[in-house]
Amino acid sequence: MAQLKSLEELQQMCQEMKQAEQVRRETSTVITVGMGTCGIAAGARETLQAIEEELNRRQIDALVVTAGCIGVCVREPLVDIQQAGRSRIVYANVHPAMVPRLIEEHVIKGQPVKEWVVGRMPSDESALYSSR
Repeated sequence: MAQLKSLEELQQMCQEMKQAEQVRRETSTVITVGMGTCGIAAGARETLQAIEEELNRRQIDALVVTAGCIGVCVREPLVDIQQAGRSRIVYANVHPAMVPRLIEEHVIKGQPVKEWVVGRMPSDESALYSSR
């Protein structure tokens, strides 16, 4: 990485990174793992690692991010999957052994694993169509 020589260069780099992340969020898959202390205690680190390994193994380009406590500690580890133009799905009690099925069915085939779903938030686009 080139050395930054001014505050303006840093600001420009930050702006470019924000724009790249926004494009990625609008056109691909974002997987969020709850990593508050409650999630970590429930095994979220291992779940996060399993997700990253499964995506790498299958050569799937998805943005994996972490979040703090979501407030549903009893259901940790929580995993949220958002695919462009589709409803955002939250899964509960996701442990490493569940990850291959989750990636196969939801990320690859676009079919949520219904028995693990604890929340669904419509995408902005689908909310627009459902209100008509």
